[in-house]
Amino acid sequence: MSGTEFTQHIFNGIALGSLYALIAIGYTMVYGILRLINFAHGEILMSAMFFAMFGVTLFSLPWPVAFLLAILLTAAFGISIERMAYRPLRNAPRISVLISAIGVSFLLQNLGLVVFGARPKAFPRPDMFNQLWHLGDVSVLSLNLYIPIFTVLLLIGLTWFINKTRTGMAMRAASKDLDTARLMGIDVDKIISITFGIGSALAAFGGIMWAMKYPSIHPLVGLFPGLKCFIAAVVGGIGNVPGAMLGGFILGVGEIMLVAFMPELSGYRDAFAFVLLIFILLAKPTGILGEKTAEVKS
Repeated sequence: MSGTEFTQHIFNGIALGSLYALIAIGYTMVYGILRLINFAHGEILMSAMFFAMFGVTLFSLPWPVAFLLAILLTAAFGISIERMAYRPLRNAPRISVLISAIGVSFLLQNLGLVVFGARPKAFPRPDMFNQLWHLGDVSVLSLNLYIPIFTVLLLIGLTWFINKTRTGMAMRAASKDLDTARLMGIDVDKIISITFGIGSALAAFGGIMWAMKYPSIHPLVGLFPGLKCFIAAVVGGIGNVPGAMLGGFILGVGEIMLVAFMPELSGYRDAFAFVLLIFILLAKPTGILGEKTAEVKS
């Protein structure tokens, strides 16, 4: 493999890893506070894709307006799911909430099939993401450069929000102990809603970027990205935001490099994520940056 080809694959791997990192953060933020795996996260990003597509194609909105509106609608959708499906079970055994999350996931998949139909639909890609840029001998689609730039900016903003704002500090306090945070005067229900809103907004941004990278969407399109991003969050250490970012980049670059160096194994590309997950769990069950915590019986 030439240096040019290797650089090309690195760009592709970083772009894919950025998408995994964005979506994985939603999983890790919710788990960090509620100790809940939100299995409907993949369907939330699917919803963002359809919101954005209909905004552009059906309502003829300019794409920046349609994409921003889709992110806001998806954030509100994520908050609504939390209030209707998870909040009533706040004091129920943890397995009940987990089953509720799986039920919401299947409900949204089948609702999508009824409303949108099973036939894949083309997702519009704006011209600025469709240009081919030349960096020396390396040719890169502009979308693959914009994705890491947007991801880094969003992650810097999220890190500032969590560490410097009162709401962010309340989120960190709630992630340590919900009951103690409530006794300290923190509105825990409000903090959980904000967490779902931010996680869903990041998933929406990642989903829209995913749809532009692979411009064919259908109601089950969020299933595999959602599953892989869950794996990325576990690999990095679920509940840990930097861990989710690290897991996303490891998974994205690893997938691309597997196909680049061993093209005969390209059919096993998706299996790479599961093999990586098994190795990480065997070597470090809490993930690369995860902290060991005592399991509390519900």
